[in-house]
Amino acid sequence: MKTNVVAVINQKGGTGKTTTTINLGSALSKLGKKVLLLDLDPQSNLSYSLAVANPEATLADVFQGDKKLADILVEKDGLWIAPGSNELVDIEISLVTQPEREKFLKNIIAQMKGFDFVFIDCPPSLSVLTLNALTAAQEVLIPLQMEVLTLQGLDQIMNTVEKVQKTFNPKLKIKGIVVVMFDVRRKLSQEVLEYLHENVKHKVFKSQVRMNVKLAEAPSFGKSVLDYDASSNGARDYTALAAEYLQG
Repeated sequence: MKTNVVAVINQKGGTGKTTTTINLGSALSKLGKKVLLLDLDPQSNLSYSLAVANPEATLADVFQGDKKLADILVEKDGLWIAPGSNELVDIEISLVTQPEREKFLKNIIAQMKGFDFVFIDCPPSLSVLTLNALTAAQEVLIPLQMEVLTLQGLDQIMNTVEKVQKTFNPKLKIKGIVVVMFDVRRKLSQEVLEYLHENVKHKVFKSQVRMNVKLAEAPSFGKSVLDYDASSNGARDYTALAAEYLQG
């Protein structure tokens, strides 16, 4: 079984990165795929959103060599989670001085077999941890709000991916852009979407994730939106995205 490792990145916070990691992962799981979510963000929003608040061990322990990745995994609603913690801040600082610092996560993930997908929820910055994710991944997924300022950030992401391709990971490719928090009533949303289609060479997924209160509520219950309210627009949108993702 070939494992598809996907880095979910956006250097801005609050862009739907963690929401997309959780709910796309959940939707793929419900389509029969075995999915592992790595919480590489020191803020640990993914872990908290799935009620993995006080794990016995986290990715920080794996980076330090105290644990194997398999030792820290938590199973929740058909998903496997490698929890994060704020100790990843210290890991990031220590990585700066390490030889081949960009390959730590790639070597960690290589320990795991049997997963169809590994989704890495990256920090909201283009940091050493994010560099590790991009070096370990085959694909990059970019959740994007339809705001003018996000287009500037998109250029930065594209440039970073290009540098990683040239330097560390020539097989890395951008899978596509996921339009999130889409408000059909806003003219700006439509204008930014049109700009993307006209000016960005990479795929923009047809399955858009609409503004949806259930998506915002689900983390309070420690669930993906598909487990919280399967009939909601949020659940439908991520299910459609998962189907489109599998089509290639």
